[in-house]
Amino acid sequence: METFLIRALQLILSLSLLVIVHEGGHFFFARLFKIRVEKFYIFFDPWFSLFKFKPKNSDTEYGIGWLPLGGYCKISGMIDESMDTEQMKKPAQPWEFRSKPAWQRLLVMIGGVMMNFILALIIYSMILFTWGDQYIALKDMTHGMKFNETAQNIGFRDGDILKSADGKELERFDMDMVRSIVEAREVTVLREGEEKKILMPELSLLDVAKEDPMFVDVFYPNVVDSVIAGGGFAKAGIQSGDSLLAVNETSIHSWNEFQDEMGKLQTQAELEKKETASFSLVYSRNGMRDTVEVQTNKQFKVEATGGLLDYKPTVLSYGFFESFPAGITLGVNTLNGYVSDMKYVFTKEGAKSVGGFGTIGSIFPKVWDWERFWSMTAFLSIILAFMNILPIPALDGGHVLFLLYEIIARRKPSDKFLEYAQMVGMFLLFGLLIWANFNDVLRFLF
Repeated sequence: METFLIRALQLILSLSLLVIVHEGGHFFFARLFKIRVEKFYIFFDPWFSLFKFKPKNSDTEYGIGWLPLGGYCKISGMIDESMDTEQMKKPAQPWEFRSKPAWQRLLVMIGGVMMNFILALIIYSMILFTWGDQYIALKDMTHGMKFNETAQNIGFRDGDILKSADGKELERFDMDMVRSIVEAREVTVLREGEEKKILMPELSLLDVAKEDPMFVDVFYPNVVDSVIAGGGFAKAGIQSGDSLLAVNETSIHSWNEFQDEMGKLQTQAELEKKETASFSLVYSRNGMRDTVEVQTNKQFKVEATGGLLDYKPTVLSYGFFESFPAGITLGVNTLNGYVSDMKYVFTKEGAKSVGGFGTIGSIFPKVWDWERFWSMTAFLSIILAFMNILPIPALDGGHVLFLLYEIIARRKPSDKFLEYAQMVGMFLLFGLLIWANFNDVLRFLF
Protein backbone atom coordinates (compact mmCIF):
# COMPACT_ATOMS: atom_id res chain seq x y z
CA MET A 1 0.00 0.00 0.00
CA GLU A 2 2.86 2.35 0.86
CA THR A 3 4.47 1.73 -2.54
CA PHE A 4 1.17 2.50 -4.28
CA LEU A 5 0.75 5.77 -2.38
CA ILE A 6 4.33 6.89 -3.12
CA ARG A 7 3.93 6.19 -6.83
CA ALA A 8 0.47 7.78 -6.92
CA LEU A 9 1.77 10.93 -5.23
CA GLN A 10 4.66 11.18 -7.67
CA LEU A 11 2.31 10.68 -10.63
CA ILE A 12 -0.15 13.35 -9.42
CA LEU A 13 2.64 15.82 -8.65
CA SER A 14 4.30 15.23 -12.02
CA LEU A 15 1.06 15.48 -14.04
CA SER A 16 0.01 18.60 -12.14
CA LEU A 17 3.29 20.32 -13.01
CA LEU A 18 3.04 19.27 -16.65
CA VAL A 19 -0.57 20.46 -16.95
CA ILE A 20 0.23 23.84 -15.37
CA VAL A 21 3.17 24.36 -17.72
CA HIS A 22 1.27 23.18 -20.80
CA GLU A 23 -1.83 25.24 -20.21
CA GLY A 24 0.39 28.10 -19.04
CA GLY A 25 1.91 28.15 -22.52
CA HIS A 26 -1.51 28.69 -24.07
CA PHE A 27 -2.35 31.26 -21.39
CA PHE A 28 0.87 33.23 -21.91
CA PHE A 29 0.41 33.72 -25.65
CA ALA A 30 -3.32 34.36 -25.30
CA ARG A 31 -2.70 37.19 -22.83
CA LEU A 32 0.26 38.42 -24.89
CA PHE A 33 -2.12 39.01 -27.80
CA LYS A 34 -4.86 40.38 -25.52
CA ILE A 35 -7.14 37.37 -25.92
CA ARG A 36 -9.52 36.79 -23.04
CA VAL A 37 -9.01 33.56 -21.05
CA GLU A 38 -12.21 32.56 -19.27
CA LYS A 39 -10.95 29.55 -17.30
CA PHE A 40 -7.59 28.09 -16.29
CA TYR A 41 -8.03 24.66 -14.70
CA ILE A 42 -5.79 21.89 -13.47
CA PHE A 43 -7.72 18.66 -14.19
CA PHE A 44 -11.24 18.66 -15.61
CA ASP A 45 -14.32 19.86 -13.73
CA PRO A 46 -17.51 18.31 -15.18
CA TRP A 47 -20.49 19.19 -12.92
CA PHE A 48 -18.31 20.58 -10.12
CA SER A 49 -14.79 21.63 -9.14
CA LEU A 50 -12.70 21.01 -6.03
CA PHE A 51 -11.52 24.60 -5.86
CA LYS A 52 -11.98 27.81 -7.82
CA PHE A 53 -11.48 31.53 -7.48
CA LYS A 54 -11.67 34.60 -9.69
CA PRO A 55 -9.43 37.55 -8.79
CA LYS A 56 -10.98 40.98 -8.64
CA ASN A 57 -11.00 42.78 -12.01
CA SER A 58 -9.91 39.58 -13.76
CA ASP A 59 -11.67 37.82 -16.64
CA THR A 60 -10.15 34.46 -15.70
CA GLU A 61 -11.47 31.87 -13.25
CA TYR A 62 -8.75 29.65 -11.81
CA GLY A 63 -9.55 26.24 -10.39
CA ILE A 64 -8.80 22.57 -9.75
CA GLY A 65 -11.10 19.92 -11.20
CA TRP A 66 -11.79 16.46 -9.80
CA LEU A 67 -11.08 14.42 -12.95
CA PRO A 68 -7.28 14.02 -13.31
CA LEU A 69 -7.18 13.48 -17.07
CA GLY A 70 -5.34 16.69 -17.92
CA GLY A 71 -6.42 20.30 -17.70
CA TYR A 72 -7.66 23.11 -19.89
CA CYS A 73 -7.42 26.78 -20.67
CA LYS A 74 -10.80 28.06 -21.95
CA ILE A 75 -10.08 30.81 -24.45
CA SER A 76 -12.85 33.11 -25.62
CA GLY A 77 -14.01 32.63 -29.19
CA MET A 78 -12.45 29.21 -29.71
CA ILE A 79 -13.97 25.79 -30.33
CA ASP A 80 -12.29 23.53 -27.77
CA GLU A 81 -13.11 20.74 -25.31
CA SER A 82 -15.70 22.97 -23.58
CA MET A 83 -17.81 22.79 -26.79
CA ASP A 84 -19.24 26.26 -26.06
CA THR A 85 -21.08 26.59 -29.39
CA GLU A 86 -23.44 29.29 -28.10
CA GLN A 87 -20.58 31.75 -27.80
CA MET A 88 -19.60 31.07 -31.41
CA LYS A 89 -23.09 32.07 -32.61
CA LYS A 90 -22.61 35.61 -31.31
CA PRO A 91 -20.76 38.35 -33.24
CA ALA A 92 -16.98 38.13 -32.87
CA GLN A 93 -15.45 40.44 -30.29
CA PRO A 94 -11.98 42.03 -30.55
CA TRP A 95 -10.74 40.13 -27.45
CA GLU A 96 -11.70 36.73 -28.87
CA PHE A 97 -9.40 34.10 -30.35
CA ARG A 98 -11.29 34.02 -33.66
CA SER A 99 -10.75 37.78 -34.17
CA LYS A 100 -6.95 37.57 -34.11
CA PRO A 101 -4.60 37.05 -37.09
CA ALA A 102 -3.81 33.44 -37.98
CA TRP A 103 -0.14 33.72 -36.91
CA GLN A 104 -1.16 34.85 -33.42
CA ARG A 105 -3.67 32.02 -33.09
CA LEU A 106 -0.97 29.61 -34.26
CA LEU A 107 1.38 30.73 -31.49
CA VAL A 108 -1.41 30.38 -28.92
CA MET A 109 -1.99 26.78 -30.04
CA ILE A 110 1.65 25.68 -30.06
CA GLY A 111 2.40 27.50 -26.80
CA GLY A 112 1.63 24.45 -24.66
CA VAL A 113 3.83 22.12 -26.67
CA MET A 114 6.66 24.66 -26.69
CA MET A 115 6.53 25.06 -22.92
CA ASN A 116 6.47 21.31 -22.30
CA PHE A 117 9.52 20.76 -24.48
CA ILE A 118 11.37 23.71 -22.93
CA LEU A 119 10.48 22.38 -19.46
CA ALA A 120 11.96 18.97 -20.34
CA LEU A 121 15.20 20.57 -21.55
CA ILE A 122 15.48 22.66 -18.38
CA ILE A 123 14.84 19.63 -16.15
CA TYR A 124 17.40 17.50 -17.98
CA SER A 125 19.92 20.33 -17.72
CA MET A 126 19.36 20.73 -13.98
CA ILE A 127 19.57 16.95 -13.45
CA LEU A 128 23.00 16.98 -15.07
CA PHE A 129 24.04 20.09 -13.11
CA THR A 130 22.87 18.62 -9.77
CA TRP A 131 23.74 14.93 -10.08
CA GLY A 132 26.00 14.78 -13.11
CA ASP A 133 26.13 11.62 -15.18
CA GLN A 134 27.71 8.28 -14.35
CA TYR A 135 27.83 5.12 -16.43
CA ILE A 136 30.14 2.28 -17.42
CA ALA A 137 31.28 2.68 -21.01
CA LEU A 138 30.75 -0.38 -23.20
CA LYS A 139 34.42 -0.30 -24.21
CA ASP A 140 35.35 -0.68 -20.53
CA MET A 141 33.14 -3.77 -20.07
CA THR A 142 36.04 -6.15 -20.59
CA HIS A 143 33.95 -9.28 -19.92
CA GLY A 144 31.70 -8.24 -22.80
CA MET A 145 27.97 -8.91 -23.04
CA LYS A 146 25.62 -11.84 -22.58
CA PHE A 147 23.35 -12.67 -25.55
CA ASN A 148 20.21 -14.79 -25.72
CA GLU A 149 19.46 -17.49 -28.30
CA THR A 150 17.97 -15.04 -30.82
CA ALA A 151 21.09 -12.87 -30.74
CA GLN A 152 23.42 -15.87 -30.93
CA ASN A 153 21.57 -17.17 -33.99
CA ILE A 154 22.26 -13.81 -35.64
CA GLY A 155 25.99 -14.14 -34.92
CA PHE A 156 26.66 -12.61 -31.51
CA ARG A 157 28.71 -14.56 -28.97
CA ASP A 158 28.90 -14.28 -25.20
CA GLY A 159 31.82 -12.06 -24.29
CA ASP A 160 31.55 -9.86 -27.39
CA ILE A 161 32.35 -6.22 -26.60
CA LEU A 162 29.96 -3.94 -28.49
CA LYS A 163 31.69 -1.21 -30.48
CA SER A 164 29.41 0.34 -33.10
CA ALA A 165 26.16 0.06 -35.05
CA ASP A 166 26.26 1.19 -38.68
CA GLY A 167 29.53 2.97 -37.90
CA LYS A 168 28.10 4.93 -34.93
CA GLU A 169 29.93 4.26 -31.66
CA LEU A 170 27.93 2.50 -28.96
CA GLU A 171 28.76 4.22 -25.67
CA ARG A 172 26.61 2.83 -22.86
CA PHE A 173 24.23 0.01 -21.99
CA ASP A 174 20.70 1.45 -22.23
CA MET A 175 17.59 1.38 -24.40
CA ASP A 176 19.20 3.67 -26.98
CA MET A 177 21.95 1.07 -27.41
CA VAL A 178 19.39 -1.72 -27.93
CA ARG A 179 17.46 0.45 -30.40
CA SER A 180 20.66 1.22 -32.35
CA ILE A 181 21.51 -2.49 -32.59
CA VAL A 182 17.99 -3.57 -33.62
CA GLU A 183 17.71 -0.89 -36.31
CA ALA A 184 21.27 -1.32 -37.64
CA ARG A 185 22.29 -3.19 -40.74
CA GLU A 186 25.73 -4.01 -39.37
CA VAL A 187 27.07 -4.19 -35.81
CA THR A 188 30.77 -4.25 -35.00
CA VAL A 189 32.01 -6.16 -31.94
CA LEU A 190 35.40 -6.90 -30.43
CA ARG A 191 35.85 -10.66 -30.05
CA GLU A 192 39.06 -12.05 -28.57
CA GLY A 193 40.91 -8.90 -29.56
CA GLU A 194 39.64 -8.85 -33.16
CA GLU A 195 36.86 -6.79 -34.72
CA LYS A 196 33.97 -8.80 -36.16
CA LYS A 197 31.14 -7.53 -38.37
CA ILE A 198 27.66 -8.93 -37.72
CA LEU A 199 24.99 -8.47 -40.37
CA MET A 200 21.62 -7.72 -38.79
CA PRO A 201 18.30 -9.11 -40.05
CA GLU A 202 15.11 -7.06 -39.84
CA LEU A 203 14.00 -7.01 -36.21
CA SER A 204 11.19 -5.43 -34.20
CA LEU A 205 12.28 -3.49 -31.13
CA LEU A 206 8.96 -4.40 -29.50
CA ASP A 207 9.63 -8.13 -29.94
CA VAL A 208 13.23 -7.80 -28.78
CA ALA A 209 12.22 -5.84 -25.67
CA LYS A 210 9.84 -8.62 -24.60
CA GLU A 211 12.37 -11.46 -24.86
CA ASP A 212 13.34 -13.33 -21.71
CA PRO A 213 16.27 -13.79 -21.27
CA MET A 214 17.14 -10.37 -22.65
CA PHE A 215 18.47 -10.01 -26.20
CA VAL A 216 21.62 -8.47 -24.73
CA ASP A 217 22.68 -8.00 -21.13
CA VAL A 218 25.83 -7.29 -19.16
CA PHE A 219 27.91 -10.47 -18.87
CA TYR A 220 28.38 -11.43 -15.21
CA PRO A 221 31.07 -14.08 -14.51
CA ASN A 222 29.88 -17.31 -12.86
CA VAL A 223 31.85 -16.57 -9.68
CA VAL A 224 30.31 -16.25 -6.22
CA ASP A 225 31.07 -12.86 -4.69
CA SER A 226 29.52 -13.25 -1.23
CA VAL A 227 27.43 -15.75 0.71
CA ILE A 228 24.83 -14.81 3.32
CA ALA A 229 25.12 -16.76 6.57
CA GLY A 230 22.31 -19.26 7.02
CA GLY A 231 21.28 -19.18 3.36
CA GLY A 232 21.10 -22.03 0.86
CA PHE A 233 24.64 -21.55 -0.44
CA ALA A 234 26.11 -21.23 3.06
CA LYS A 235 24.40 -24.44 4.23
CA ALA A 236 25.72 -26.27 1.16
CA GLY A 237 29.27 -25.10 1.88
CA ILE A 238 29.63 -22.70 -1.08
CA GLN A 239 32.18 -19.94 -0.48
CA SER A 240 33.15 -16.61 -1.99
CA GLY A 241 35.34 -17.16 -5.05
CA ASP A 242 33.77 -20.49 -6.06
CA SER A 243 32.97 -20.88 -9.77
CA LEU A 244 29.54 -22.29 -10.68
CA LEU A 245 29.69 -24.90 -13.43
CA ALA A 246 26.32 -26.67 -13.65
CA VAL A 247 22.78 -26.71 -12.21
CA ASN A 248 20.98 -30.07 -12.35
CA GLU A 249 23.50 -31.23 -14.98
CA THR A 250 22.88 -28.14 -17.13
CA SER A 251 26.20 -26.40 -17.79
CA ILE A 252 26.39 -22.72 -16.96
CA HIS A 253 29.08 -20.24 -17.93
CA SER A 254 27.86 -17.02 -16.32
CA TRP A 255 25.91 -15.72 -13.35
CA ASN A 256 23.26 -14.70 -15.91
CA GLU A 257 22.72 -18.37 -16.80
CA PHE A 258 22.61 -19.35 -13.13
CA GLN A 259 19.79 -16.81 -12.57
CA ASP A 260 17.96 -18.15 -15.65
CA GLU A 261 18.10 -21.66 -14.17
CA MET A 262 16.78 -20.32 -10.86
CA GLY A 263 13.88 -18.78 -12.77
CA LYS A 264 13.07 -22.15 -14.36
CA LEU A 265 13.20 -23.85 -10.96
CA GLN A 266 10.82 -21.26 -9.52
CA THR A 267 8.35 -21.71 -12.39
CA GLN A 268 8.41 -25.49 -11.98
CA ALA A 269 8.01 -25.29 -8.20
CA GLU A 270 5.05 -22.91 -8.52
CA LEU A 271 3.39 -25.27 -11.00
CA GLU A 272 3.88 -28.12 -8.49
CA LYS A 273 2.71 -25.78 -5.69
CA LYS A 274 5.97 -26.07 -3.77
CA GLU A 275 7.24 -23.28 -1.54
CA THR A 276 10.93 -24.02 -2.16
CA ALA A 277 13.12 -25.90 -4.62
CA SER A 278 16.32 -27.89 -4.36
CA PHE A 279 18.92 -28.52 -7.04
CA SER A 280 22.31 -30.11 -7.53
CA LEU A 281 25.15 -27.65 -8.10
CA VAL A 282 28.53 -28.40 -9.59
CA TYR A 283 31.17 -25.88 -8.56
CA SER A 284 34.94 -25.46 -8.72
CA ARG A 285 37.28 -24.25 -5.94
CA ASN A 286 41.03 -23.93 -6.49
CA GLY A 287 40.73 -26.17 -9.56
CA MET A 288 38.84 -28.92 -7.67
CA ARG A 289 35.28 -29.81 -8.72
CA ASP A 290 32.54 -30.92 -6.36
CA THR A 291 28.77 -31.42 -6.37
CA VAL A 292 26.40 -30.32 -3.59
CA GLU A 293 22.65 -30.11 -3.01
CA VAL A 294 21.30 -26.58 -2.52
CA GLN A 295 17.94 -25.58 -1.02
CA THR A 296 16.30 -22.24 -1.92
CA ASN A 297 14.27 -20.09 0.47
CA LYS A 298 10.57 -19.24 0.02
CA GLN A 299 11.47 -16.49 -2.45
CA PHE A 300 13.47 -19.07 -4.46
CA LYS A 301 16.73 -17.31 -3.62
CA VAL A 302 19.97 -18.98 -2.53
CA GLU A 303 20.97 -15.87 -0.57
CA ALA A 304 24.23 -15.14 -2.29
CA THR A 305 25.59 -12.60 -4.75
CA GLY A 306 27.78 -13.24 -7.71
CA GLY A 307 29.18 -11.89 -10.90
CA LEU A 308 30.09 -8.52 -9.40
CA LEU A 309 32.32 -6.48 -11.68
CA ASP A 310 35.09 -4.04 -10.91
CA TYR A 311 34.58 -1.89 -13.99
CA LYS A 312 35.65 1.72 -13.62
CA PRO A 313 32.69 4.04 -14.21
CA THR A 314 32.81 7.11 -16.42
CA VAL A 315 31.83 10.09 -14.27
CA LEU A 316 30.77 13.37 -15.88
CA SER A 317 30.09 16.59 -13.97
CA TYR A 318 28.67 19.80 -15.43
CA GLY A 319 28.89 23.43 -14.45
CA PHE A 320 25.72 25.51 -14.55
CA PHE A 321 26.23 26.84 -18.07
CA GLU A 322 27.73 23.56 -19.34
CA SER A 323 24.62 21.69 -18.27
CA PHE A 324 22.34 23.43 -20.78
CA PRO A 325 23.87 22.19 -24.08
CA ALA A 326 24.21 18.72 -22.53
CA GLY A 327 20.58 18.84 -21.33
CA ILE A 328 19.37 19.97 -24.75
CA THR A 329 21.25 17.10 -26.40
CA LEU A 330 19.76 14.63 -23.93
CA GLY A 331 16.24 16.01 -24.48
CA VAL A 332 16.52 15.93 -28.28
CA ASN A 333 17.90 12.36 -28.21
CA THR A 334 15.05 11.30 -25.93
CA LEU A 335 12.50 12.84 -28.32
CA ASN A 336 14.13 11.16 -31.33
CA GLY A 337 14.04 7.78 -29.59
CA TYR A 338 10.39 8.18 -28.63
CA VAL A 339 9.38 9.28 -32.14
CA SER A 340 11.30 6.34 -33.61
CA ASP A 341 9.45 3.89 -31.36
CA MET A 342 6.00 5.31 -32.20
CA LYS A 343 5.77 3.12 -35.30
CA TYR A 344 5.34 0.08 -33.05
CA VAL A 345 2.15 1.51 -31.52
CA PHE A 346 0.34 0.86 -34.80
CA THR A 347 1.11 -2.87 -34.74
CA LYS A 348 -1.06 -5.56 -33.13
CA GLU A 349 1.44 -6.15 -30.32
CA GLY A 350 2.02 -2.42 -29.94
CA ALA A 351 -1.69 -1.79 -29.40
CA LYS A 352 -1.68 -4.37 -26.60
CA SER A 353 1.30 -2.69 -24.96
CA VAL A 354 -0.37 0.74 -24.73
CA GLY A 355 -0.83 1.63 -21.06
CA GLY A 356 -2.84 4.10 -19.02
CA PHE A 357 -2.32 5.73 -15.65
CA GLY A 358 -1.28 2.43 -14.04
CA THR A 359 1.53 2.00 -16.56
CA ILE A 360 2.61 5.62 -16.23
CA GLY A 361 2.60 5.38 -12.45
CA SER A 362 4.69 2.20 -12.52
CA ILE A 363 7.64 3.99 -14.14
CA PHE A 364 8.13 6.01 -10.96
CA PRO A 365 10.33 4.42 -8.27
CA LYS A 366 8.90 2.56 -5.27
CA VAL A 367 10.73 4.91 -2.90
CA TRP A 368 10.96 8.67 -3.26
CA ASP A 369 13.96 9.53 -5.40
CA TRP A 370 14.18 13.13 -6.60
CA GLU A 371 16.61 12.40 -9.44
CA ARG A 372 14.37 9.63 -10.77
CA PHE A 373 11.24 11.74 -10.25
CA TRP A 374 12.60 14.66 -12.27
CA SER A 375 13.94 12.35 -14.96
CA MET A 376 10.51 10.71 -15.38
CA THR A 377 8.79 14.12 -15.33
CA ALA A 378 11.08 15.36 -18.11
CA PHE A 379 10.36 12.22 -20.13
CA LEU A 380 6.59 12.59 -19.65
CA SER A 381 6.85 16.26 -20.63
CA ILE A 382 8.44 15.24 -23.94
CA ILE A 383 5.74 12.62 -24.50
CA LEU A 384 3.01 15.17 -23.73
CA ALA A 385 4.56 17.68 -26.14
CA PHE A 386 4.85 15.13 -28.95
CA MET A 387 1.39 13.61 -28.47
CA ASN A 388 -0.26 17.04 -28.37
CA ILE A 389 1.34 18.19 -31.62
CA LEU A 390 -0.01 15.18 -33.55
CA PRO A 391 -2.49 16.38 -36.22
CA ILE A 392 -5.51 14.87 -34.46
CA PRO A 393 -8.69 16.95 -33.97
CA ALA A 394 -9.16 18.01 -30.31
CA LEU A 395 -5.39 18.04 -29.79
CA ASP A 396 -3.24 21.13 -30.26
CA GLY A 397 -1.87 19.57 -33.43
CA GLY A 398 -5.36 19.37 -34.91
CA HIS A 399 -5.92 23.08 -34.34
CA VAL A 400 -2.48 23.79 -35.81
CA LEU A 401 -3.37 21.74 -38.90
CA PHE A 402 -6.52 23.76 -39.51
CA LEU A 403 -4.64 27.04 -38.93
CA LEU A 404 -1.98 26.05 -41.45
CA TYR A 405 -4.76 25.27 -43.91
CA GLU A 406 -6.19 28.72 -43.27
CA ILE A 407 -2.80 30.40 -43.81
CA ILE A 408 -2.18 28.50 -47.06
CA ALA A 409 -5.74 28.56 -48.49
CA ARG A 410 -6.46 32.07 -47.13
CA ARG A 411 -9.85 31.00 -45.79
CA LYS A 412 -11.03 29.53 -42.51
CA PRO A 413 -12.70 26.14 -42.11
CA SER A 414 -16.34 26.66 -41.11
CA ASP A 415 -17.30 26.70 -37.44
CA LYS A 416 -19.58 23.72 -38.05
CA PHE A 417 -16.67 21.73 -39.51
CA LEU A 418 -14.48 22.62 -36.52
CA GLU A 419 -17.25 21.55 -34.14
CA TYR A 420 -17.58 18.14 -35.81
CA ALA A 421 -13.80 17.73 -35.95
CA GLN A 422 -13.57 18.52 -32.22
CA MET A 423 -16.26 15.94 -31.43
CA VAL A 424 -14.57 13.25 -33.54
CA GLY A 425 -11.20 14.01 -31.95
CA MET A 426 -12.61 13.84 -28.42
CA PHE A 427 -14.30 10.53 -29.26
CA LEU A 428 -10.99 9.10 -30.50
CA LEU A 429 -9.07 10.39 -27.46
CA PHE A 430 -11.58 9.00 -24.94
CA GLY A 431 -11.56 5.70 -26.83
CA LEU A 432 -7.76 5.57 -26.60
CA LEU A 433 -7.90 6.49 -22.91
CA ILE A 434 -10.38 3.70 -22.18
CA TRP A 435 -8.34 1.19 -24.18
CA ALA A 436 -5.07 2.12 -22.46
CA ASN A 437 -6.53 1.81 -18.97
CA PHE A 438 -8.37 -1.40 -19.94
CA ASN A 439 -4.95 -2.85 -20.84
CA ASP A 440 -3.72 -1.87 -17.37
CA VAL A 441 -6.64 -3.73 -15.79
CA LEU A 442 -5.90 -6.86 -17.85
CA ARG A 443 -2.23 -6.75 -16.83
CA PHE A 444 -3.23 -6.44 -13.18
CA LEU A 445 -5.68 -9.35 -13.35
CA PHE A 446 -3.62 -11.70 -15.50
